[in-house]
Amino acid sequence: MNIYRAILFCLTCGLLLPEVLPAHAQASSGAGVTSTGAVDGVKDPNNGGSALTGARHPLYRLRKSDVVEIRFTFSPEFDQIATVLPDGFIALKTIGDLYAEDLTVLELGDSVRNAYATILRDPEVSVILKDFDRPFFVAGGQVGHPGKFELRSRTSVVEAIAIAGGFTEQSKHSQVVLFRKIADGIVEAHVLNIKAMLSSRNLEEDFELTPGDMLFVPQNRISKIRKFLPVSSLSTFFTPAQF
Repeated sequence: MNIYRAILFCLTCGLLLPEVLPAHAQASSGAGVTSTGAVDGVKDPNNGGSALTGARHPLYRLRKSDVVEIRFTFSPEFDQIATVLPDGFIALKTIGDLYAEDLTVLELGDSVRNAYATILRDPEVSVILKDFDRPFFVAGGQVGHPGKFELRSRTSVVEAIAIAGGFTEQSKHSQVVLFRKIADGIVEAHVLNIKAMLSSRNLEEDFELTPGDMLFVPQNRISKIRKFLPVSSLSTFFTPAQF
C-alpha cells in the first residue's frame, strides 16, 4: 500500500495522521500544524518572523533629564516630582534612589509601588510624564538655518530641508545624505538625489524622517572652486580668444 492509499484509508476511517502526510500537505492542511506565513523560507514579518525589527507601536521609555510626577492616592504626603538623573536614577522621598532609565511609565509605577510597599500598605501609585526629550532631527551643511528641530509630525526629507531654511546657493542638491542610527554605534547612510526628485516632480522616493535622524547637505564643486579662486585669475578663463 503506497502513501496515497494510506491517506485515503485514514480519511475513510475518520483519521488524519499528520506524520504520514508529505511536508507540503502538512503545511497547507492546518491539522495540528502552525503556519509561519513563510514563502521559500522567508518568514512573514507580520507573523512574528525574523524580519520583524520591533514593536509596531512601542511605548515611550524614560531617558535622562525626563521629569515625572508621582502621585499616591491615599498618601498624598508622598506626592513628588522627580527627574531622571544622568546616572539613570530618580530620588524618592524616604526611599532613596530608584533606577528609572529605559522603563516605561507603567513599569516605573510598578517599581515605585514595590519600593513603597516596604513602608506603606498596598500603596496606590500613578506616574505622569511631565517633561521629556521631544523627537527631533538635525540639519547641517548647506541649509539656510542649520540646527536641531523638533519632529512634531510626519516629515519627509524635502520638508525637513524646507524647515531648516532650504538650500543655499552652495548646496549640492543631488547628494543629500541622511544619517540614521539603527543600533548602538551603528549609523546607516542614504544618499538622496533631491534635485532629480524635484525636477521630475516625483517624491515617491522621499524618505520619512524618524527621531534622531541627521541631514547633511554638502557643498557643490563650483562653490568650492569659487571659494579659493583669486579674482585676478578670472581673466585667464574669460579671454576674447575663447569666444
